[in-house]
Amino acid sequence: MSVQHGSFTIRREYGVPVAIVFKAWADKDAKAKWFAGPAGWKEIVREQDFRVGGRERTKGVFPDGRESDFRCEYRDIVENERIVYVYDMYVDGRKISVSLATVVFGKVGNGTRLVVTEHGAFLDGYDDAGGREQGTGFLLDQLGKSLQAP
Repeated sequence: MSVQHGSFTIRREYGVPVAIVFKAWADKDAKAKWFAGPAGWKEIVREQDFRVGGRERTKGVFPDGRESDFRCEYRDIVENERIVYVYDMYVDGRKISVSLATVVFGKVGNGTRLVVTEHGAFLDGYDDAGGREQGTGFLLDQLGKSLQAP
């Protein structure tokens, strides 16, 4: 039994109003457009109850057969300002991490500045090696693309 800790902060700016970016996190259909695995990843489960105390789950399988399972609980939500959630991450049914994530929305010009900070506990020999930060960056890039879509 072991635990390794890690944390990171990622900043992005999007050329759309804060309310639109916030909705992309809060609305199940809008979030499904960007919160998913890379090409070839197949969704198995998607559930979202966006409220304080509500839960979210996104589970899928990669082309190589590995299964990912994101299970989150929302702890604090201030509309158009911040979201705080905790989540467990599973790979092939094994819990690999427990994390606290904070998403802060701010206005910059006519657009949005988004700041995501995460603190993770990586469990029992799982070596993240920066993968979580890379994965979160990928998701935030996908979010940006979804905001440009018609």
